[in-house]
Amino acid sequence: MKKLIVALAMIVSTLSVTNAQDRLRLNVYGLNHDHISGFLSQYRNGTANVVGIYEPSKPLWEKFKKRYNLPDSIYFDDVKKMIKATKPDVMLGYNAVGKHIDIVEVCAPLGIPVMVEKPLAATLDQAKRIEFLADKYKVTVLVNYETTWYPSYQHVKDVIGQDSIGEIRKVVFHDGHKGPKEIGCSPEFLAWLTDPVLNGAGALNDFGCYGANLMTWLMHGEKPISVTAIAKHYKPEVYPKVEDDATIIVEYPTATGMIEASWNWPLNIKDMEVFGVKGYMHAFNGNDVQLRLKDGNMGTTTKARPLPATIADPMNYLYAIIKKKIPAPDDQSSLKYNMITMQILDAAKRSINEGKRITL
Repeated sequence: MKKLIVALAMIVSTLSVTNAQDRLRLNVYGLNHDHISGFLSQYRNGTANVVGIYEPSKPLWEKFKKRYNLPDSIYFDDVKKMIKATKPDVMLGYNAVGKHIDIVEVCAPLGIPVMVEKPLAATLDQAKRIEFLADKYKVTVLVNYETTWYPSYQHVKDVIGQDSIGEIRKVVFHDGHKGPKEIGCSPEFLAWLTDPVLNGAGALNDFGCYGANLMTWLMHGEKPISVTAIAKHYKPEVYPKVEDDATIIVEYPTATGMIEASWNWPLNIKDMEVFGVKGYMHAFNGNDVQLRLKDGNMGTTTKARPLPATIADPMNYLYAIIKKKIPAPDDQSSLKYNMITMQILDAAKRSINEGKRITL
């Protein structure tokens, strides 16, 4: 568990492009998502200005209060009172995926931007409601994925943009680990992560969302023409309610994406392989990339250059978007791309249930 917390802390980098007086006033909605550990480490280090935390479970608040030395002054058991008292610049969602809609229902009418942990919602219907509220109230809704901040993935996309490997023909995504229980996720996290209503699925939503989101990004927001998926239940005694392994095929007129998501692998892995007309690229992790061209050479592995500071981590990115330092892009975090991500995940579930290819 200690290794998990350290890894999560690394996800939310302590880079800062702002001074202390100019940092965003942050509210947090929920504490039952284990990725909150990385963010609260940033708060404890003095690089995030958290002015309020809403958590309906007082015992859960006490747990985090003790672990991160949180002051009682920032705790609220009523989200509307928190917003009124603290006047936040943005709300960060660290609750169950199926409850993300609750955050937007509260924040959108008040004009408060929202960033939730991936995926956007548990169901496509919830996502459509979020999109409706964001459009109605002209409010920014973003989704945070660990892979958004991988220099290696941006490097791959940049090389593709330079036509160095030619047009994309196939992309393969591996995202998974031994399983949330096996790696030591908290009971509060497991309670909703393994629930088909609160999470929307099991490994399919938890890890399948990465590939669906990244494929949408690589294809510049193009919707696939079809989705075909299968699900496996290798550990029903551990995860009785949801699948623990899923494979999703997304078909485009000129390319195919293979999304492999699992709670059954012998190691933690997030990687991406891109096959182009003229070459192949493999992002092994967040930093290391191999390029091979069709002349048969084995290629060399290089480290990708760091991302520009304004888009290097969630906090800097949020600041740049909300303060209009950069225009709101169509990217992995955007609502536009995440609506397509949700359509892919929804079609994958329908494909599994109906046993057939789903045309979008």
